[in-house]
Order: sequence, then structure tokens, then C-alpha cells
Amino acid sequence: MSGDAGKIETPIIDGLGAAESWVSNNSELLIQYGINLISAILILFIGNIIVRMIANGVAKVLEKKDMDKAIVEFIHAIVRYLLFIIVLVAALSRIGVQTASVVAVIGAAGLAVGLALQGSLSNFAAGVLIVAFRPFKSGDYVQIAGVGGSVESIQIFQTILKTPDNKMVVVPNSSVISGPITNFSRHQTRRIDLVIGVSYRADLQKTKQLLTEICHADSRILKDPEVKVGVHALADSSVNFVVRPWVETSEYWNVYFDLMQAIKEGLDREGIEIPFPQMDVHLNKVD
Repeated sequence: MSGDAGKIETPIIDGLGAAESWVSNNSELLIQYGINLISAILILFIGNIIVRMIANGVAKVLEKKDMDKAIVEFIHAIVRYLLFIIVLVAALSRIGVQTASVVAVIGAAGLAVGLALQGSLSNFAAGVLIVAFRPFKSGDYVQIAGVGGSVESIQIFQTILKTPDNKMVVVPNSSVISGPITNFSRHQTRRIDLVIGVSYRADLQKTKQLLTEICHADSRILKDPEVKVGVHALADSSVNFVVRPWVETSEYWNVYFDLMQAIKEGLDREGIEIPFPQMDVHLNKVD
């Protein structure tokens, strides 16, 4: 039994001896490699700090120029990613990796990833177009890709919206560019379009005057452009009036809701009937 143990210990001792001999003969190489490895780690650590400082500095400069928040975030992300790639290449070259080879590998990998992720690249390109043409800015209420909400941020691959009921919606940038964009906040004023139906028995002149007076009574409704009230259509069961006042964009929904209530109360007060769909049923007696 002791003989077998000796046979096992002999290769181990020989291996440890060989390893010790190799370390002794290559001590300078190991020390140099260790120094290079530590240097690469420091380059990554310090470089990452410098990259963040530069990216944040660029963002602050853009903010001082009153550039939109969404665009600032977009440029900040691009600057940070590009600079970090430079730091990564510098760290790899420190441990002996050929920079030219790294660049070639990154280029080849980028081409392969680009072919595999064509949708992501189209989203990136669309993000650049959004930043360049600025169809909306941070805080604007827009409707894009069939979704309505306030713009939270424009990121590299997607645009973030916040809906009125506090939901976050992520819309790919390519979908933003490929469809219509409705920006409800771009201009300072908006027009409210109401359709009010009254009975055919109603006095049309009196109804028109009443609707106009209700609009003029609300101080939030602008005097210029002037409120438009007129007969819009002779519908199946009602005469439809259009009521088109102009308001500040920020007051749109407040005025809309209050105006609808005021019109209903005013029509009831003046005895003007608001019709609803009816069906006449005729019974014929058969002998």
C-alpha cells in the first residue's frame, strides 16, 4: 500500500518541481504580464470614470444651450458608448492584444451583428433622424404608431412614452419614423371641435346664439381666433351644430369637459331638446 502511495507522490512532486523551475526561469515575464494586467484593469477603471465625466460634460453643455432633454440623452448615450470602446481597445492592447486585430474583429463582429440585427440598426438610424428633424421634444404629447402619450425620452433604439393613465410605452424608433406623427403640443393654441345635436323643432337662431354665449362666458376661450358656431348637418334625428372655440393647448381638456357640461345645462335651461335615436313601430290590424 505504501508503495502505491509513493508511486502517486512521485509525479506530483515532479510536476511541482517543474512548475517551480518554470516560474524561476520566467519570473521577469510573469512580473511584466502582471504589471500589464494591472495596468489594463486600471485603464478600464479610470477610463470608465473619464468616459462618464466627458459624456456628462457634453450633456451639460447641450443643456446650457437649451437643447431638448430627449436629444441630450440620445447624444449622451452615443458619446459614452463610443468612448468606452476606445478605452476597451486601449486596455486590450496593454495586455498584448494587437489593436489592429481587435479593430478587425470588432468590425467583423459588427458586420455579423448588423446582418443579424437589421431591425435594431434601422431603429438606430431612425433615432438619428428623429434627433435631426425633431418632430417632437421631451414633454410633448404625441400620437405615434397608434399610441398617444407624453414623450419621456428618445433612446438609441426606442422612444419612451408615458400615457395619461401613467403607463410606460416603448415604441421602436423605426415605427415612429415609418408612420404619421401627430404632435398635440407643438403649437401654443388648439381648437376644440364639438358637434351638438338638437331637435328639428328647436329654434336654430336661438340655439346658435345660446352656444355662442356659452363659449364667450368662459374666460379661457380665446377671443382671437373667433369662436365658430354653425349648422353642420341635418342628421337622421337631429340638427347638428359645430362649436369650434380656440384655447391654450395646456387648457384643452379642462375647457373641453367644462364646455360640454355648460352646453348641456344651457340647452336644458332654455328648453332646447337634445334628441336621441328613436324607433317608430306601426301595428296594422289584420281582419
